[in-house]
Amino acid sequence: MSQTTNLIIRMAPIIFVFLWATGFPAAKFGTTDAEPFTFLGIRFALAFLLLSGIVLFISKPKNIDRMQFIHSMVIGVLMHGFYLGGVFYAVSKGMPAGISALIVALQPFFTALIAWVVMGEKPSFIRIVFFASALFGVFMVLFPSFDVSEAIPGITAETFIAGLFAILGISIGSVYQKRCVTSLNLWVGTNAQFLGAGLLMLALSLLTETQHVVWTLNTVLSLAWLVCVLSIGAVALLMYLIKKGDTSSVASLFFLVPVVAFAMTWVLFGEAMNSVQILGGLIVVVSVAISSRFG
Repeated sequence: MSQTTNLIIRMAPIIFVFLWATGFPAAKFGTTDAEPFTFLGIRFALAFLLLSGIVLFISKPKNIDRMQFIHSMVIGVLMHGFYLGGVFYAVSKGMPAGISALIVALQPFFTALIAWVVMGEKPSFIRIVFFASALFGVFMVLFPSFDVSEAIPGITAETFIAGLFAILGISIGSVYQKRCVTSLNLWVGTNAQFLGAGLLMLALSLLTETQHVVWTLNTVLSLAWLVCVLSIGAVALLMYLIKKGDTSSVASLFFLVPVVAFAMTWVLFGEAMNSVQILGGLIVVVSVAISSRFG
C-alpha cells in the first residue's frame, strides 16, 4: 500500500465529517431560490434514481427482505425527512445555518434517552450530566443576554420547533434502525430511505408550498453538491468505513461537525457569534465529545 493511499484511508473519517458539515451551508444556499420541502423532494428523487443505478448495476444484492425494505423507508422518513426537513425549514425561515448544526448536535443525547424509554438502555451518569451542560450551552447560544424574551435573530418558536423535529427524527430513526433493520444491504437500505423521505417531502410540498423553484446557478450547484457529494459520495465513504470497521472514528469526530459548519457559515454568510455564544458553543461541543467518549 502506497503512502498516499494510506494517508487517504487515515483521513477518510475526517473527510466524511467535513462533507457532512457542508450540508448546513448548503441548506442556506438551497433554500435561497426554492421552497425547502420542494427542494428536498427534488434532491431525494435524484438521489434515489442515481442510487437505484448503483444498486442494479454495481451492488446487485440478492434476496432483498421486503419487510426490512419497508422499515428502511420509515427510517428514511425519520432520519432524512424529519431531520433534513426540519433543518432546511428552520434555515429557510431565518435560523442561522451554524446554529442549526449546533442544535442537531444534541442528537446523541436524545438518541440515548429514546433508547432508554424504548429499549431499556439506561444512559450513564456521565451522559446525563453532560446532556444538562450541553442544553445550557445551547441556551447561551440562543439567548446570549440570558433573557428568554431576547433570542438572537432567526430564533423563533417556529424555527426552534423545526429544530426539535430534526433532532427527534434522526434520534428516533437511529433507534428504529437498530431494532428493525439488521441485515439489509446498505445500498438498498439507503435507497429505501431516500424513497421514504422523498414521498414525505412530496406530500409536504403539495400541502404547504407552491412547488416554485427558480433554477439559478445557485440552485443547480446546491442540488449537485447535495445529491452527488453528500447523498452518494458521503454514503459511499461511509460504506467504505463500515467495511474497514472504522465507523468508531467517524463517531468520535462527529462532535466537530458544528465547529466546521460554524467556520463555513462564518466565511460564506458572515454568521458570527459574540463571546457568550462562542463559550456556549464550546460547552456543547465539549459535552458531546466527552459524552461520546466516556458515556
